[in-house]
Parts: sequence; C-alpha cells; structure tokens
Amino acid sequence: MRTETMSVAAYRQSMRDTVSPRQLEHRVFSQVTAELEVCTRQPDAFATIRAVDRNRRLWGALVTDLAQPDNLLPDALKAGLISLGLWVNRYSSEVLTEGRPLNPLIEVNRTVMQGLGSAPAGAA
Repeated sequence: MRTETMSVAAYRQSMRDTVSPRQLEHRVFSQVTAELEVCTRQPDAFATIRAVDRNRRLWGALVTDLAQPDNLLPDALKAGLISLGLWVNRYSSEVLTEGRPLNPLIEVNRTVMQGLGSAPAGAA
C-alpha cells in the first residue's frame, strides 16, 4: 500500500513538473467535454447525470479559483468566466430537470478550451 502511495505521489509530481496549469486545465475540460459529447450520441440518463455533474463540479472549481485574491488573471476575464460558470450551473439544472440539450454546455467548454490552447498574452 505504501509503495502505491509513493508511486502516485511521484506521478503527481511528474505531472506538475511537465504539464503547465493551462495544459492541465485544457486536458480536464477536454475529458469532461468528451463525456458530454458521448451523451449526445448515446443517450443514457445515468451517464448524462454523471457527465453534467462532472462538468458542473469542474466549473465550480474554476469559479472558486477565479474568486481567490491571488488569482492573477485580469479582472474583466475573471468576471466573464465567473459569469459563464454561474450560467453553466443554472443551465445544468435545466438539462437535468427539463431535458434541455447538452450542446450549449459543450460549446462553452470548447470555447474555453480554445482560449486555454492559445498562447498567454505576452508569451513569445
């Protein structure tokens, strides 16, 4: 058991050393978005609930991070992303209770992934 814990810790450290925060965020958004996309092609109520919940939790974590005083993103960008996060939360409830389509959530995630994939301002 201890060996497993050590190997998990080593893997996590390796990830931190080789993957930028933007790349990690992009990867997580990509995984969650793929889950949502599968649900549009293969409707399954339980899979949809899981995918929407995972997406909602991702956005909740993002909003929490954006609200931290030490977050270095420009205030206007933080405000826009927080607003999107609040919309994702509301719309997710509508998906689950009213059967609204998943495509708007997928499109928002894709837009964020495009932003994460672009070079940060001032980068060479």
